[in-house]
Amino acid sequence: MQRMTRQRLAVLELLAGQSDFRSARQIHDDLAARGVRVGLATVYRALQAMADSGQVDALRPEGEILYRQCRRTVHHHHLVCRNCGLTVEFQGDVVERWAAELAAANGFVQVEHRLEFFGLCPACAAEAAS
Repeated sequence: MQRMTRQRLAVLELLAGQSDFRSARQIHDDLAARGVRVGLATVYRALQAMADSGQVDALRPEGEILYRQCRRTVHHHHLVCRNCGLTVEFQGDVVERWAAELAAANGFVQVEHRLEFFGLCPACAAEAAS
């Protein structure tokens, strides 16, 4: 476990107040707007370490990795709006059973998985339809 530096604490505090996934650059810019001086490379390293330890979730919708401190501490999945970034966390028993069956059918053990669904939230879908 790595120590909690001033910079990591600042990143965690910022993420605690966010509801959507954010890029390292967005997080860096938000910290700068708050007057927190931290290098972009430090933000990247802090986010990667926190993702590796499970403190934050990371996803890559289209190339760039996005980060979010999730509300659930148990294994879960996400519905993410492609337009506004709204994120809904959910547990999927059907997904878990399917993953276990798929792994067993192919002789795999100790299988891990991440599943994110991307689409439009109700508000963005309604806006797009009008």
